[in-house]
Amino acid sequence: MADVQTQPAYPRGLGFEQVWAALMENREQQKETDRQIKDINKRFGEYSNRLGEISEYIIAPNLREKFNELGFNFQKTSKNTEVADHQNNIIFEIDYFLENYNKAMLVEVKTKHISDHVNAHIERLEKMRKYADLHEDKRSFLRAVAGVVIPDDIKELALNYGLFVIEPSGETFKITQPVGNPKEW
Repeated sequence: MADVQTQPAYPRGLGFEQVWAALMENREQQKETDRQIKDINKRFGEYSNRLGEISEYIIAPNLREKFNELGFNFQKTSKNTEVADHQNNIIFEIDYFLENYNKAMLVEVKTKHISDHVNAHIERLEKMRKYADLHEDKRSFLRAVAGVVIPDDIKELALNYGLFVIEPSGETFKITQPVGNPKEW
């Protein structure tokens, strides 16, 4: 059986000061590495936010008009609407909120939608319905997902859940309606 060395080999004769200096140098290198990782994460977050802004600028123009062409007659559009009812623990944000006197549409915009985004939007609408009921808002609520990239399986999922799907088409965008009547809350 070969002789197995269980401890690392260190040069003989290193004093405490030398070991301490090496540890401090390693510590400083680790701090610099951590700083670089934080900087990369910050830049990536900024890049991700920019992609989200681009997605919104592609989708947002004429959003209300496009839905009105489908017969909705939305009179008001709000961007980044926040609901913060802390007393009832109902807190969420809506990217675009289209509304009239009897209907409202919650639109969630992502650069690329995944199933988790669709499910989160469904939960958001359930919170909206609860909030509306607590405040005697009897309007019906619809929902839509919008994105630059919506894979076919996610589009099918959203449509099956009764959501409208908004995606780029040439120089503008198109709205695909769910099969049958859109689900209202």
